[in-house]
Amino acid sequence: MKQLMLGNEAVARGLWEGGIDLITGYPGTPSTEITEYASAYPIQSEWAPNEKVALEAVFGASLAGARAACTMKHVGLNVAADPLFTFSYTGVRGGAVVCVADDPAMHSSQNEQDSRHYAVAAKLPMLEPSDSSDALLFARSAFALSERFDCPVMLRTSTRIAHAQSPVETGERVEREMIPYQKDAAKYIMMPAYARARHPLVEARMEALAEYAEDCPYNRVEWGGKEIGVITAGTCYTYVKEALGDSVSVLKLGMVHPLPRRMIRDFAEQVGRLVVVEELDGIIENHCRSMGLSVEGKSLFSPIGELSQDKVARAFGLPRPENCKPQDDLPPRPPVMCPGCPHRGIYLAMKRLGLTVFGDIGCYTLGAQPPLSVPDSTLCMGASISAMHGYLKCRPEATNKAVAVIGDSTFVHSGITSLCEMVYNGTAGTVVILDNSITGMTGHQQNPASGYNIKGDPAAKVDLEALCRALGVRRVRVADPADIEACVEALREETTSGEPSVIISRRPCALLKTVKHEPPLAIDPDKCRGCRRCLSAGCPAIGFFEKRARIDSTMCVGCGLCKQLCPFEAIG
Repeated sequence: MKQLMLGNEAVARGLWEGGIDLITGYPGTPSTEITEYASAYPIQSEWAPNEKVALEAVFGASLAGARAACTMKHVGLNVAADPLFTFSYTGVRGGAVVCVADDPAMHSSQNEQDSRHYAVAAKLPMLEPSDSSDALLFARSAFALSERFDCPVMLRTSTRIAHAQSPVETGERVEREMIPYQKDAAKYIMMPAYARARHPLVEARMEALAEYAEDCPYNRVEWGGKEIGVITAGTCYTYVKEALGDSVSVLKLGMVHPLPRRMIRDFAEQVGRLVVVEELDGIIENHCRSMGLSVEGKSLFSPIGELSQDKVARAFGLPRPENCKPQDDLPPRPPVMCPGCPHRGIYLAMKRLGLTVFGDIGCYTLGAQPPLSVPDSTLCMGASISAMHGYLKCRPEATNKAVAVIGDSTFVHSGITSLCEMVYNGTAGTVVILDNSITGMTGHQQNPASGYNIKGDPAAKVDLEALCRALGVRRVRVADPADIEACVEALREETTSGEPSVIISRRPCALLKTVKHEPPLAIDPDKCRGCRRCLSAGCPAIGFFEKRARIDSTMCVGCGLCKQLCPFEAIG
């Protein structure tokens, strides 16, 4: 049946049709919906605490003879890199697929990372779809490819593939029995003696995969004008076709590692000018250069940000395609913390005390923007605690002026070991766990601290207070971020305690369906003096018109933070 599907939905459907038994992952834009869509099928599905754990679960499922996949965004692949490289050595029993979504232009990420480097470094095959139809096809066939070549298969998408719709042709599910389990220590126990014996097999596998790439059905030539030949893959293929049409010949690569050397050379010999169109790093271009080919690529296209039909056209000296002209006059819409966001109150308390705040990855990162401007740094998942620990080791005099903030989901992801490091090494730092009962930034996914699983069923819930005490923290307290004064007092006491401490700032996300809001507040224009103190909260429900503050009743959730800020009692 033919239907429109998002790229992520198509990947999930392809995994289902390919006979998947287990899917696991950690939510991260733009990959999140793969796991969510897959959880609607009658298979084992789950959110993992982090990407490393997810990939290790896939290894175990593969060892059991099942077909399994995990999902993550590009920075999550960094977390999963440890098992990934060794999984390449062990190989598989049941098929294993690693779905990774890159984010060129950093729509929702802290860096622009090209995951193709991991396929090269880990010596694994990587498929890259150019639309939803490819996404379904590649995901469906990845399990068989994995079992044929005895290795995990990487499936790389990007934001424009993950979140765009295009037609797909759905099919039937492959029904299969799990492969029987047999103990095989030499294959699956990677101690040095066994690992040394596996490495030659990895190299031989790469040679076999390179030969397969020459006839791989996902690599194809589309002949047009032969004055210019373009080699491309993924979303860039669509840009090339829409901008250049049949005026050029195109070598479309569906398998981006290993690359087909003979196919590339034959294509290059039949065109006058060879150009590689790829986003981010010049991986295909460098491969062509290593073959001694004369090729252009990054001299025409920046390694920074996304490409587009417009950029492709202009690189070839052509006018903008009429149907692809970008609209340049749109007003900016920077992301902001929502009205009633529970993180706002604790941030206001931190700002009042003038604290140095080590930030982390989540909705609370948005507090770095004016007027709050609270976090001083944000590096990666779980880094806030470790960074504060290192900072205070070198500046112990700053102990009473520094805190680390981390969300409940991020704390479970990779903050636990950071807190362990801080306590074990005797750093008297204060960690604030922002517990909003959900994984908020990626769209309200459950996590081990929320008490529910991916299907919304009750599940074991991490007791954050007990966990922190088990790690050796003696001072653990809970604060309500809706009470600014109470938060100020808690922060003042803990940062001056002289020992490791944890404050759990606990209030559910204002967007959760289970949260009942108070009636919207209003400003008495006769009492308002136009001091703008209420605007310091950075709440999008509050504006300033005709020298007076005004609250938008359609946005206000009645949290009362602005009321606590007003010195003239004008808000009620």
